[in-house]
Parts: sequence; structure tokens; C-alpha cells
Amino acid sequence: MAKAYPEINETLRQFIQAQSVFFVGSAPLDAGGHVNVSPKGLDTFRFLGPRTVAYLDIFGSGVETIAHLRENGRIVVMFCAFQGAPKVLRLHGLGRVVEPHEAEFAALREHFPVCEGTRAIITVEVTRISDSCGYGVPLLKYEAERPDLPAWCRKRGTEGLKIYRQEKNRRSIDGLPGVAEPGVAEQ
Repeated sequence: MAKAYPEINETLRQFIQAQSVFFVGSAPLDAGGHVNVSPKGLDTFRFLGPRTVAYLDIFGSGVETIAHLRENGRIVVMFCAFQGAPKVLRLHGLGRVVEPHEAEFAALREHFPVCEGTRAIITVEVTRISDSCGYGVPLLKYEAERPDLPAWCRKRGTEGLKIYRQEKNRRSIDGLPGVAEPGVAEQ
């Protein structure tokens, strides 16, 4: 029942755009390290080409995806149909972290709406596109985006987010380098 696709065609694009949440999976190279899966929402996903996508990485309590991408680049983005016909779509690929202090960030930022607490933009060169039935995914009704994360970021403010990044986002739970500080070399 599963099917692979050579690129993100218009049908797949429409399916992706219809989903209010997606999931990002990554893992370190160390077999003893922690695999990570993160839910994403808030209109943060964009198409950059038929095999290139990007999403806004917003502040959070961890920095696992960023750390894993810095170490090995492996990532999978998964979309599930919680309404309508069942379907799961996976975009496997090589991801890259682009932080606000990097030259490329401004051009990428133009693809997205303004979002409180943007920490980085993750780009993915998709190497495999496949779907599966999704029969085991429940039907769920979308109500609304939660206002909590943007409100949390506004409350902290620019300086508060810098402090939070230094305290919570410099290293992953496995000790891998996370977000960088401009002008500061990682050890």
C-alpha cells in the first residue's frame, strides 16, 4: 500500500498544507543517545522546491533536533491525516540549521509569517518521499492553535530569550552542541 514519490507534487503539497500539525524525528549517531520526535504547528512549514522544504524552529525546552542535525543531518518530517481519508506521509532527508545571525537566514525568513520566538530555520533536502495507509491514526477534530508559546516568548522578551537559549539550548540532553552564540566557538 505504501508508495514512494520522486518529488513533492501538487497532490502531496495540498495534503501537507491541509495538516495542522507535523512531526519531526531525529537521532544522534551514538546508539545510546536519545531519539527525538517533536510536534510542530503554528503555520511554520514551507516548500522551497520539489525536494526542498523548511520550517521555523521556535524556542522550546530542548534543542535535540538542532543538535542531531549539526551532528549528522538525518531527519524525517511526518504528516498524518487526522481528518478525512487516512494517510501518513514521510519526508526523509538531510537537514540543516540556519540561525538568525547567519547571512542566509534573512532570505529564508521571507518565506514565513512573523512568529514569536523563532530560534532557527531548519531546511531539509528531501531524499525520500513516501506515504502509508494511516489506518491506525485516529480521527481528531482541529480546534485552534494554542496561544501559549507565542505568549511565553513575548513575556520573556528578546533579552529573556537570549538568556533562556544560553541556559537551556546550548546542549542537547546527550551533550551535543545545540544553538550557537554568534562569535562564540563551541568546544
